[in-house]
Amino acid sequence: MAKFTNTGNKDTRSGFGAGLLEFGRENKNAVALTADLKGSVKMGDFAKEFPERFFQCGIAEANMIDIAAGLSLNGKIPFASTFAIFATGRVYDQVRQSVAYSDTNVKICASHAGITLGEDGATHQILEDIGLMRMLPNMTVINPCDYNQTKAATISAGKHIGPVYLRFGRPGVPNFTPENQTFEIGKAIKMIDGKDVSIFATGHLVWEALQAADKLEKDNISAEVIDIATIKPLDYDAVLASVKKTSAVVTAEEHFIAGGLGELISGFLAGHYLAPVEYVAIADKFGQSGTPDELMRAYGLDAEHIVAAAKRAVGRKK
Repeated sequence: MAKFTNTGNKDTRSGFGAGLLEFGRENKNAVALTADLKGSVKMGDFAKEFPERFFQCGIAEANMIDIAAGLSLNGKIPFASTFAIFATGRVYDQVRQSVAYSDTNVKICASHAGITLGEDGATHQILEDIGLMRMLPNMTVINPCDYNQTKAATISAGKHIGPVYLRFGRPGVPNFTPENQTFEIGKAIKMIDGKDVSIFATGHLVWEALQAADKLEKDNISAEVIDIATIKPLDYDAVLASVKKTSAVVTAEEHFIAGGLGELISGFLAGHYLAPVEYVAIADKFGQSGTPDELMRAYGLDAEHIVAAAKRAVGRKK
């Protein structure tokens, strides 16, 4: 089994900041917008180096999205960033009309996503954002797993023509994917080859899936772990190839079951290859205040719960 080493916990929002700065140096049309959260979304270095290309929009997220759309129509590549709860829930009308429907080249960069936002509690822990964004025509949805992958995904998002929703988080998490990697939008990444169960994980759950695979190996269960960093467009070929080999599925995500990766994969498999699917995700309930680690355990988003789900999926095979 392939082994992955945590080179040190780093927050994925800082990966976004590093990627934005690098892309900004490569492309003079890159501009950055935020809604009074320059420090929180790690736009400070970009703003310092390119002050004429940085726009502080204040606490007016809807206006920020419309400004970004207007800038894109004039040849700019806008990265509009705020907390995920504000980047989707608060401004859904503007995202739908000015970005997705109008097919503008706007990159919506959403920090503090999911339950790992932590102590700020349920009002700020958006768990439906992937569903909201992937339902929009023209929208690409990316949910990278660590600092290195977020940096690479940010650069690829800038080079992509069309609307992008890029999701990342607040806490320090294991950094384990290659440094200076190339991120290919729409391509699933096989982390571990296996034959008994396919674990499709996204975002912070990829590291947990890798830990689960180690635990499953000790119980003679061979788990294939696939990083679904791009949720839309989903790499259907990779999903089908893996499931045809293992005939058992676990999906793992920091999101509601409704509208998330698990529903997307199971809906696809219903029409192509029937196999038992187990979800590691959040059921129909809001978050609460707590540390990220406490909340991940409390809501069943850790390696132990992935192990249990994998055993259930394998046990349901015909």
